[in-house]
Amino acid sequence: MSFLSRACAEAAERVAEASRLTPFGALVNGGTQDASSLSDALAAPGVGIVAEIKRASPSKGHLAWVPDPVALALAYEAGGAAAISVLTEPAHFHGTLTDLHAVAGAVSVPVIRKDFIVDAYQVWEARRAGASALLLIVAALSTPALRELLDEADRAGLEALVEVHDEAEAARASEAIGASGRTRRPVVGVNARDLETLAVDAGRFAACVDALPPGAVTVAESGVAGPDDVRRAAAAGADAVLVGEHVVTAHDPEAAVRSLVSATIPSTRSMP
Repeated sequence: MSFLSRACAEAAERVAEASRLTPFGALVNGGTQDASSLSDALAAPGVGIVAEIKRASPSKGHLAWVPDPVALALAYEAGGAAAISVLTEPAHFHGTLTDLHAVAGAVSVPVIRKDFIVDAYQVWEARRAGASALLLIVAALSTPALRELLDEADRAGLEALVEVHDEAEAARASEAIGASGRTRRPVVGVNARDLETLAVDAGRFAACVDALPPGAVTVAESGVAGPDDVRRAAAAGADAVLVGEHVVTAHDPEAAVRSLVSATIPSTRSMP
C-alpha cells in the first residue's frame, strides 16, 4: 500500500472512531466560529506566505518540538504570514485538532486544517475547531468525492485549498470546482512533493501553473527553503507559497517568516 493510500485509510479509521463518540449530527449542530477568507488573504498584492505548524513529516521524521503551537502561530503572524496551516494528522505529522482549535482562536489570519480529508465528518471537525479552510488532496479523492467535499465545505462556510501534483489532477480539480457552484475564488495549490515517493520536484509548480483553473488563487507548496525559492515561485506566477520545515525549524520563526515576506514581488496572476 502506498503512503497516500495508507494515510487515507488511517484517516477513515479515525473518522469512524470519532463518530462513535460524537455523532455527525451533534458535530454539525455543535456551534462554529466566524472564519476569515483564505482566498482574499492570499490574493492580496504580493505573494502571501502560508506558514505551517508541523512537528514531523513522513519524509524527515521528527522536525521540531512544538510545545506551544499558539506561541508559534503568533510568531508567524507577527512575521507577516498571510495564513497559517496546522497539521492535524497524528500518525505521521504528530498534529492534533487541539492544535487547530487553539491556533484558530488566537490569530486573526485564516487558518487551514491540513490533513487527509476523506469524509464530510472531517469538514465539520475543522469548522468546529475554528478553521477558515481545509486541504483537499485531489490524488486522494475521486472527482465525485472531491466535488462532494467541496460542497460540504461550502455548507460549513469553509474554503478549500485544493491540492494537485500534475496537469491531469489540475484538470480534475477544474472539473470538480466548476461543478460545485462555489462563489468565492478557488484556491488551488501545486505540491512539489510526490506523495508516493515523497521526493520534491522544485519545477512542479511552473510545469502545472498553466493547467490550473482560470482565476484561481494559486499556491506553491513544499520545497521552500528560503527567499530565493519564494522569488522563483513568484516568477512562475504563484499568488502564495506554503512553507513548513523552513519556518518551524528556524531559531527565530518570526524572523524566518519576515525574510520570506520581504522576498515577495507582485504576482500577475493575482491582478484583476
